[in-house]
Amino acid sequence: MPELPDVTVYIERLQALAGGQVLRRLRVLNPFLLRTAVPPISDAEGCTLVGVERLGKRIVLVLQPADAAAGQLLLVIHLMLAGRLRWLLPGAKPPGKITLAVLEFETGSLAFTEAGSKRLASLHLLADRAAPAAMDPGGLEVFNTDGAGFAAALRRHNSTLKTALTDPHVFSGIGNAFSDEILHRARLSPHAKTKSLDDAAVQQLFDATRAVLAEWTNRLRDQALANVKGQGWPEKVTAFRPEMAVHGRHGQPCPDCGAPVQRIVYVNNETNYCARCQTGGRLLADRAMSRLLKGDRPKTLDDLG
Repeated sequence: MPELPDVTVYIERLQALAGGQVLRRLRVLNPFLLRTAVPPISDAEGCTLVGVERLGKRIVLVLQPADAAAGQLLLVIHLMLAGRLRWLLPGAKPPGKITLAVLEFETGSLAFTEAGSKRLASLHLLADRAAPAAMDPGGLEVFNTDGAGFAAALRRHNSTLKTALTDPHVFSGIGNAFSDEILHRARLSPHAKTKSLDDAAVQQLFDATRAVLAEWTNRLRDQALANVKGQGWPEKVTAFRPEMAVHGRHGQPCPDCGAPVQRIVYVNNETNYCARCQTGGRLLADRAMSRLLKGDRPKTLDDLG
């Protein structure tokens, strides 16, 4: 799922390429995408794109109808796991069966795509600000707080650090990929409990969270702007990138200490970490591996040989 750095770059580039332009046509190609009926989606056509905002991992297009007295409309895009946005130059065709909707502007079109067949991505057209606010899980924006605010949010419930970072009710915009990178930067175990951290460790996590998200936003922005043929659009939005320290790099050497990156497998995702940098050499267990290997499960890096 695209996380805060990806969504931020999407927003910046859409504002740069289509801001101030009229949405000439909005084609919904898959009926399962649109989750609202009132106002009708056709009301978005003829409106001017006056702003693009982030609501957690959602993207909100602020549309002003031609009638200046009319209230603004909000087109809310939730990409979920496999949804992506593509910018198409005038005359270019949207990609095949994966395109769910196309928003046509004067200088190009925004194609809303989703790989696979689960159809989790969604589109809402809303007529007032209260409606999207109700969609917001309320997680803390880490760039809009200080260390004390971060600590209060973190310690509100006693969960693992991995769970807390990826919970949209606790922190906004952080998912599976960047939580791994944050915890590696902070040198903290994903299984450490939020209420067990002392003040120094919490500050370390706060600093790492802001640093990782800022660095990756800058990196992804630079990569997008280097895409000259695509008018600076981010084309390869993925959770797995070669520049990452641990996420998606199971078995590869940690860039800081050289130890093999470990993983904990869950139903739909996995946690990657460096045992030497984050857990004092201890290997963390998931339930499936513990049940399979029982007493034979390696418990430290040394046990791996």
